[in-house]
Parts: sequence; structure tokens; C-alpha cells
Amino acid sequence: MGKNHRAEPASNVENNLKTLRAAKGLSQGDLAISAHVTRQAVCAIETNQYIPTTTVALRLAGALGCRVEDLFNLRSTGEIINGDLIGEHRAPDNMQLPMRVKVARIEDRYVIRPVVTLGELLAYTVPADGLLVGDGEPERARARGAKRARVQLLRDRRIIEQEIAIAGCDPAIFLAGEYLRRYKETATVVGWTMSSGAALESLKRREVHVAGLHIVDEKTGESNLPYLREHLTGSNYLVVTFAAWEEGLIVRRGNPKGIRNVEALARRDVKFINREEGAGARNLIDQQLIRIGMQRTDIKGYDLIADSHFHVARRIAEGLVDAGIGVRSAANLFGLDFLPLQHSRYDLVIPKAYLTAHPSIGNLLDAIVSRQFRTEIEALGGYDTTETGTIRQLKRE
Repeated sequence: MGKNHRAEPASNVENNLKTLRAAKGLSQGDLAISAHVTRQAVCAIETNQYIPTTTVALRLAGALGCRVEDLFNLRSTGEIINGDLIGEHRAPDNMQLPMRVKVARIEDRYVIRPVVTLGELLAYTVPADGLLVGDGEPERARARGAKRARVQLLRDRRIIEQEIAIAGCDPAIFLAGEYLRRYKETATVVGWTMSSGAALESLKRREVHVAGLHIVDEKTGESNLPYLREHLTGSNYLVVTFAAWEEGLIVRRGNPKGIRNVEALARRDVKFINREEGAGARNLIDQQLIRIGMQRTDIKGYDLIADSHFHVARRIAEGLVDAGIGVRSAANLFGLDFLPLQHSRYDLVIPKAYLTAHPSIGNLLDAIVSRQFRTEIEALGGYDTTETGTIRQLKRE
């Protein structure tokens, strides 16, 4: 049942088993005996806990004297919805339609992003929720100040509404999404890669459900909370630790340029790659430069920007640059050397209202504190899950 069960969520299937069984006057036990299956299997199928295999479906249909399609049918797709098309990579006016998009339900609206903005790899591995087929209602577009778009759904809308949109830069969030499915089969995580600052602003604009960030305060050495107290109004947010990780300099395998510290970035034979403003990694290198009295202009490549930790590591692995700022797990993935500079926390920021309004967020928090998940991300290298799941108090002094 494993592969079929994962390929088509049970809630995508119209299940008439209980109705037809009751119409025949059969108990679950009676039907189980007639169909040569267990009563537990009948119960699980009727409560949509799993989709039966072809053999089991044929047995059930035979016992009830009906066709398999009378028992089980795929729910129709193709529903049209309207939503706000957002992001820096909005589809151009002369784009070719239809376009593959992801859809998230954020409070009272649908947020739409082209799948291609997930990146070159994920664009081919993350399935679309629908196809962008045209413009949405112009009246609401003017009212919201956003570009409205019309989407033909490829999946059941109720399944789409269980997806969690998360902004941030920790690639392990996709792994968390796979663990989430163990708690709730139909729930998924869609991670939108962006800097810590951009992620928080996206959350404030109600474009995602969760923002992840790692910004260390220069004065106190505390992760995230000083920044959040400065940039968030009110206390209606939950701050939960995802993990702590090592940040530092990523260099080529074997460190052929002999880069041992930040000062070495000033050498003319060293080319650096940076992160965008608002990124925790950019914040780290800027603090290091201030500490040792170096100027940004001293570094060749300071203005060369990568949009993720993996992007930094890939450019170094390709030999296009010599060093960059990032996390150990990215260096490990590409077989690069790593020079640690600091430990910081990666925290998740969630509006408290979403904990009850969104059907999957509580399950995600359960998933990340599980022993199996914590063991696996620590195996990626550079992660410490000792405080995973810890709730931080967002109180003003």
C-alpha cells in the first residue's frame, strides 16, 4: 500500500465504502469476512487513513456487488480560483500561459507564486498546485495593490490549503516537510528561499505562514530576538527554535589558497562571494569586518551576490570563487572545507493565530521535535538540535 498511498492522498478520493456497506446492512466485521480482509483495514479505508490496493478494492466491490468506481473515485480537479501573484519574479505581461504555480491560503486570500522561482532543481521536483491561466478580478487587484491572477487547480483545493508556506534560508525545511507527512499524509511544506530579513517582511505582508531567520545581535550575541523586537509590532507571534548551526567561511576542498581567517579575504588572489542584504550570513561577515577593522572595499567580490547557502557552496565548488560565507551543512554537501566563525540559532516565527487556523502547523512542530528528525538533520553536519522546539519569549524590555 506504501507507494499508492503516498502517490494519491486519501482526501483526493471520493470514498463511498461506508455508505454502500451501511446500505447493505453489513457491519465492518461482516464486510471484512466477505472480502477476506481485516476489519481494521475496512475501518482504515472508511476513515480515509489509507487508499486500498487494487486487489483489496476489487474484493470489497465483489463483496458489495458493485463496481470499484462505485466505491472510489478521484475528486474532480480544474477548479478556478483567484489570488495575488507575488514575488520578485512575477510572470511578465507577455508570458506564455499556462504557467505552473504554487498556491497558499494565507488567512482570507490565496497567494500565488510561479514554481520556477523555487530554483532550478526544485522547479522540476515540486509539483504545481495549478496553472496560471490569466488575470484575476481587477477591482480586487486595485484594492490590494497586488497583481491578481486566475489559476486552474491541478489538485483538490482542500489539500492545497493544508500546505505550509515557509520563507527562509535553511534547506533542511524540506526534510522537515517529509517528516510532516508522517504525521499528516496530505500536509506538505513549500520553502521559499530568501534572506532572514526578507523572510520576516514576507511574513508581515501575509505572504507566508512561517518565517525562518538567523540574525545574531552584535552587542549581546543573542540570536534573533533583538532583531524581532525591533522589527515586529505586538506579541502575537510564536518563536520556536528549529536548530542551532555553525556559520563560517566556506572554501575550496583542501583550501588551496590557504585561507585561515577573514583577514585573508583582503588578498588580491582571493575572490569572495557574499549574500544579499538582510541575510544572516551577510550580517556575520559585516560584523567580522567591523571587529578587525577591514573595509568592504578590501574584499574582491564583496558585491558578488549568491541567493542561498547552496548557491554560495556551488559557486565555490565550480571554481568560480575561492570563498564565501555560509553554513557547514552546505559545505559538507559539496565536499568543501569549512572555517567556523560562530554558532547561531535558526528560529521559526509563526503568527499565533495560525496555530489554530491552519490545519498543519501544529503537526509540523511535532515533526521537528521528533527524535528521528533531529537525529537526521544532525547527520547533515553543523546542526545542533539540543534546543529544537524551544519557545522563545518575544517580550520587549
